Amino acid sequence: MKAISSSLVAGSLCHRGFTLVEVMVALAVVAIALPALMFSQQQQIDGTAYLRDKSLARMVATNKLEEIRILAKAQQKLAKGKNSGVAIMSDRDWSWDIETTETVVPNMYRLEIKVSEHKDSQDSPTSSLFTLVSFLSADLQANNTPSAPNE
Repeated sequence: MKAISSSLVAGSLCHRGFTLVEVMVALAVVAIALPALMFSQQQQIDGTAYLRDKSLARMVATNKLEEIRILAKAQQKLAKGKNSGVAIMSDRDWSWDIETTETVVPNMYRLEIKVSEHKDSQDSPTSSLFTLVSFLSADLQANNTPSAPNE
């Protein structure tokens, strides 16, 4: 019995730690995996920022569309042609361009609103983050009287 226990003790002493080759292989695996994980995380952060910007640009475009609808109804006239400006949303400046064109249907106009991130320098044009297309009627006669219910 003593011979068996002494051989087990001697055998376990030989394999107590990692060899230098095993440690080097583990470090090589970590050195290859960490940059790939960091690259993947950076792509995810960039994608999230892009989606945030696109959502804010959509809000700017829908706000401009509602503003145009309200003004057209109040003035009984739909503004035609091109228009541009800057809007503030979420403490950031956004450039918007509006183009109103006639359609083949009488009194119907196509309204295209393009929103991009506002740049101070006009040297580098920015591509639009969001484009909203809507169709509005130019027949803006005020008919706000509610119809009487049938009795």
